[in-house]
Amino acid sequence: MEVLDHLRETQGILEGHFELSSGLHSDKYFQCAKLLQHPKYAEIAGRQIAAMFNKDEIDVVLGPALGGVIIGYEVARALEKLSIFTERKDGFMSLRRGFRINEGDRVLIIEDVITTAKSVKENIVIVEGYNAHVAGVGCIIDRSQGKTGINIKSLVQLDPVVFDPSDCPMCRQGQVIEKPGSQAKVTRYIT
Repeated sequence: MEVLDHLRETQGILEGHFELSSGLHSDKYFQCAKLLQHPKYAEIAGRQIAAMFNKDEIDVVLGPALGGVIIGYEVARALEKLSIFTERKDGFMSLRRGFRINEGDRVLIIEDVITTAKSVKENIVIVEGYNAHVAGVGCIIDRSQGKTGINIKSLVQLDPVVFDPSDCPMCRQGQVIEKPGSQAKVTRYIT
């Protein structure tokens, strides 16, 4: 699969002991940001996801921040549609920055990686709150194993090894856990 080759090439597949944004633990972490930092790979992935949907049935593409912003934009660009995103404020996803969804709009929700679909479900509520319709859900990597109750179209579908933190063998072995998506590295510049 081309996207997996690109993820490996850009070091977007990590192995170790990770806490996912869902709170689950896994021995693999997919950092799609490593892939999406390369415009040529972001464009390819966006075009491939866009090809899975009917352009005429979509009015706007919505990418939940942070993971869905770049790939959502690339899908919107391939479909020649409007690109907007939601972001978390005070613990809740919301439309900000003057973005709008019009009543009756057909909204395509795009994410980078889906495991539990928590942010996708929050965005479905937002779309429906505007009396708009969810035209589909797409992503680069679907790790959900079909457990979300949502029809997801993805470039890659994986059956990952994930653990509830209370039953994680890596935790029992005392392995240090990483949270790659939330790590902040501070660079200081001397002037």
